[in-house]
Amino acid sequence: MTTKWGIISTAHINRLVLAGARESDRVEVVAVASRDRARAEAYAREHGIERAHGSYEELLADPEIEAVYISLPNSLHVEWSVRALEAGKHVLCEKPFDRRPDEVERAFDAAARAGRILMEAFMYRHNPQTAKVRELVDGGTIGQLRVVRSAFSFGLGDPENVRLAADLDGGALMDVGCYCVSGSRLLAGEPKTVYGEQVVGPSGVDVLFAAAMRCPDDVVAHFDCGFVLPGRDELEVVGSEGSLFLDDPWHARKPVIEVRREDGVEEIALEPVDSYRLELENLSDAIHGDAEPLLGREDALGQARMIDALYRSAASGARVALD
Repeated sequence: MTTKWGIISTAHINRLVLAGARESDRVEVVAVASRDRARAEAYAREHGIERAHGSYEELLADPEIEAVYISLPNSLHVEWSVRALEAGKHVLCEKPFDRRPDEVERAFDAAARAGRILMEAFMYRHNPQTAKVRELVDGGTIGQLRVVRSAFSFGLGDPENVRLAADLDGGALMDVGCYCVSGSRLLAGEPKTVYGEQVVGPSGVDVLFAAAMRCPDDVVAHFDCGFVLPGRDELEVVGSEGSLFLDDPWHARKPVIEVRREDGVEEIALEPVDSYRLELENLSDAIHGDAEPLLGREDALGQARMIDALYRSAASGARVALD
């Protein structure tokens, strides 16, 4: 069954979501909205979208649309997710959903009241590569889990980029570090204590962030992320008897898992699959009762609690304990 989608905003990330939608016979993007009608119309023509709306409210009033993808700046995620849910739409909201746990609770409460699905758009979680890593760890391939190390960074030279806007909840931890937080939580569980260090740039947001986390069963997770570093995108999972290394954990464009042991390295190569298509299909199927949403309230809350604790630690210079 095909689900009809609308997109709120004309953000650059949409190109990847639209490419995934075009691959699917279960997803149809029928409308896009911008606060500038001319911009929406030009975007719709460029991407072959049937309808353009000159306001977000207009799109939410479109009776044909069942679900919306929200790719607005971080600070607007909760507001427009709640408005979409109250308009009767299911919502896939781009990551990070929010850094404030109480705001995440508010949005999911709105979803519950409306009887609609709300999901944070961590596309990598839907990729078979991620499921395979979890399977290998849980199956004891590397022995007892000890350390999770991750990184995600790139050089950002444009001072006007939305990622650097403090009033829009920008920052390296929010933009790319959230993947490292998510991967650490997925593999090591919810951290008990966290410690963060940040370098704040001229615009007032973190351009470099590093963190260490103590997780259940004495597992330690650590990561770094930033806008003032070369492009890096990796995950290493270390156990008592070996390790797993992924050179492309978040985009999974070339999904390969290296199993490293003392006697050598084994490569597990997986077939490339569009993660954006998979997340759209998961929510579409869930809308029609054919699947369970992969991500929901508890995962989004776990993300917000971690990001909030890391920022509090970086601001205070002290380790922060989580309940």
